[in-house]
Amino acid sequence: MNKMDLTSIFTIGGKPGLQKLVAKSASGVIVESLTDGKRFNAYSSYKISSLEDISIYGEEEDIPLREVLIKIAEGNSFEQMEIPKKGELIAALNGFIAIDQERVYESDIKKLFAWYNILIKSEILTQESLKEEGEEEEKAPVAEEKKEQAPAEK
Repeated sequence: MNKMDLTSIFTIGGKPGLQKLVAKSASGVIVESLTDGKRFNAYSSYKISSLEDISIYGEEEDIPLREVLIKIAEGNSFEQMEIPKKGELIAALNGFIAIDQERVYESDIKKLFAWYNILIKSEILTQESLKEEGEEEEKAPVAEEKKEQAPAEK
């Protein structure tokens, strides 16, 4: 997985850690744990959320999880981090982004830092994955500019 693609990384209610999509099955999806590599069928009745669809309450507006993870990674030089103790979690996350302290719970922040460590250890969140993503975004506008400059047919 070169580019940091969070659409195929899931959190499943009642299951620890994060899971990666392997395949679709008749009754749901087959996922692989990023923690221990075990595969299992996640039935359609499970509460499954893609990390791409999750956001955190910010002071001004909701902040996509992807942006939060990138800020944490840049602040930790893309290395795993020690998860702060209870009572220090809100201050630790506020060091990276401004969160709405009344709506973001410490248990959620602890889970966020645990997910961050899993993504770093699994080499999904890396400097290279973000660089490749930036290069793709730079190429796209150039292609659009060429289309606009094409001469109109008479």
